[in-house]
Amino acid sequence: MRKHLFGAALAALMACGTNAALGVELKFAHAAPDTDLQQNLAVFLAEEVAKRTNGEVTVAIFPQGQLGNDQQMITGARSGVVDIVMSGLNNFTGMVPKLDAFDLPFMLESREHAYRVLDGEIGREGLAGFEAVGLKGLAFPENGYRNITNNNGPIRVPGDAAGLRMRTNNSKSLNELFSILNANPQQLPVAELYTALETGVVDAQEHPINITYSFKFYEVQKYLSLTEHAYSALVLAMNLDKFNALTPEQQKVIQDVAAEATAMQRKMSIEKQEEILGELAANGMEINRDVDKALFQKAAEPTWATYIAAHGDDLIERIQASK
Repeated sequence: MRKHLFGAALAALMACGTNAALGVELKFAHAAPDTDLQQNLAVFLAEEVAKRTNGEVTVAIFPQGQLGNDQQMITGARSGVVDIVMSGLNNFTGMVPKLDAFDLPFMLESREHAYRVLDGEIGREGLAGFEAVGLKGLAFPENGYRNITNNNGPIRVPGDAAGLRMRTNNSKSLNELFSILNANPQQLPVAELYTALETGVVDAQEHPINITYSFKFYEVQKYLSLTEHAYSALVLAMNLDKFNALTPEQQKVIQDVAAEATAMQRKMSIEKQEEILGELAANGMEINRDVDKALFQKAAEPTWATYIAAHGDDLIERIQASK
């Protein structure tokens, strides 16, 4: 199936090239299914950019990893094979390591706090840092608060995670957290996760609820515990050379629409949270809200110390001062 999608994507890319003389067509890639809110953002952006540039700039959307996994899409955006990419912030922190502070457990205590940081001076500085690696940072859309699913039982206290074969992303702090909890963290691309859960390669995973729903992990996971142990932002970025090649007016449209699309997607994320939880429950998941977050926060403290040892505490202090 993935070979078919990739072949179709390559054909579409070739078609894009044939239309170059008719205007600017931008290739927008992300890893989420087209039922996810990330696709809503992509569609809004594509429609508004075309409308506000009178069709001079159009956007072709490639969801569900059609142009590769997250790292391949980001590499493609840096090289210009992909024009716009949206992926988890954790997939960019290898290039801008200090931004791992945003992903630290319990760093961003509420959505309001997260938006204040990401949309303010700290976030603007973070986006500017991507220019050094060939990307124009546009915005920080929402992935959301991460929660644990598994097939063993509810996760109420840190000890309940012990022994779980936990799929994690490549965030250093999240891998450290689950090692502290005596789970067995294993990094896997999200595209491989459903099969890994189905076959027992891993028996637990942690994602925002919208990802658990759109990737249908409820079909292979029984328990969802609302640990909300870390807020995860997405990064919306564009190939820097392609951005600089646009007219100033077109650049403004891209930046304005990226900000509006991000605000729209965040609003939908908040509004749909309880609806998604209801859908997960209707599909057989047991939702556990009885989580001792104070104990989890205490357990996570060493992850902050590890970050500070590597990068200093200035960014953490600025983030905490903005509560």
